Amino acid sequence: MVLGILGVLFVGSYFFIALFAIIKTVFNVLVLVFIIDVILLYGFRNAMEAQRIAAEKLSNGDHNPFMMELHNLYPFPIDVNVYDELPAQFQLRDTYFSRKIGAHGSVKIHYELRPLKRGNYNFGALNVYVHTVLGMAVRRYKLDQELNLPVYPSFIQMRKYEFLAIHNRLQMAGIKKIRRIGNNAEFEQIKEYVQGDDYRTLNWKATARKGSLMVNQYQDERSQNIYCILDKGRMMKMPFEKLSLLDYSINASLALCNIAIRKSDKAGIITFNENKIQFLKAENRNSQMMRIAEMLHQQKTRYLESNYEALYIQMRRLMNQRSLCLLFTNFESLSSMQRNLRSMVGMARHHTLVVVFFVNTEIKALLDEPARTSEEIYIKTIAEKFAFEKKQIVLELQKYGIHSILTPPENLTVNAINKYLELKARGVL
Repeated sequence: MVLGILGVLFVGSYFFIALFAIIKTVFNVLVLVFIIDVILLYGFRNAMEAQRIAAEKLSNGDHNPFMMELHNLYPFPIDVNVYDELPAQFQLRDTYFSRKIGAHGSVKIHYELRPLKRGNYNFGALNVYVHTVLGMAVRRYKLDQELNLPVYPSFIQMRKYEFLAIHNRLQMAGIKKIRRIGNNAEFEQIKEYVQGDDYRTLNWKATARKGSLMVNQYQDERSQNIYCILDKGRMMKMPFEKLSLLDYSINASLALCNIAIRKSDKAGIITFNENKIQFLKAENRNSQMMRIAEMLHQQKTRYLESNYEALYIQMRRLMNQRSLCLLFTNFESLSSMQRNLRSMVGMARHHTLVVVFFVNTEIKALLDEPARTSEEIYIKTIAEKFAFEKKQIVLELQKYGIHSILTPPENLTVNAINKYLELKARGVL
């Protein structure tokens, strides 16, 4: 700006000679200030330090916290602009932070990043642009902070439900409190009767021996097998809020398996596509959740139809004990479900099968909008047909004794855990 003004005044000095001496003086001062600013910035070697602090792994679909620490080694205050070389998966090219740092001071910058795909994310250098109060020059520091972080299924969501389960506060996350029907529980111990105990559990033999009322105490059935079965076919590639349906299913499976293990059940994973089936046996040992997370971390969708018949054959071969199987898949029409109905009926004959599929949120949003033209009425009629077929799928599955969950993707985890707790309380397993 100053140089531009001086240029205009320089042209004017041809007509007003007295201006030339003033312009020359101002220009010399400007050059002097610029030289002083350069000396201040470049007169100190390695006068800037920066560090990026992050967790060892990132949680997919969640806002992961990051922190940058900037240290000013100059003996005067500076202004900085920091550009973080983020991984290509984020598609962020205009993210930067501006801060003022005092002499020999430091500042912490907190920010969050939300990955939308599993895999490895490569972070590059931290580019710090420094200028003084004079603002005549800028010095760039490219600080080597390369970092490779893996993105795992949503362990933040998993820990959230685990914390609520430990403190018996699952209702805060939308998990229903299921009333136990009947007395389908395992015997735990005999204890003295206290007011409020169910008189139907009185143990008359123990009462006679002890001389006081004794009752049987029961606990929830344990060591039941819970399997999350993930369809990796093309329909699971559909996105919702930039996250694929498979990723929603993976995040829900991780949280559900963790809750099941907390309930002393055994949790396992099955994934399948058109030609490959991966099987992780249901267990309840300490390392099981780590094995489940590692297996889910590697799963990817494909653009082919999944083979339900091969899945049924493998389940008959590998699963000898009746289990609760939650099949995460997606059907957009009744005919697509009927193509695989025979295999699902076979699974339901030997196991308790729950088919989990998704509400098409785009169609739902379209149905909520009023139709004003003939074309909009026609489009809305077609949308109604698709929405109705989703409900028909639920009824068709019920005819064959197959449980189902029709859910929006954002409510998947809550609805899956609710179904597990409901079936467990009803003693369906």
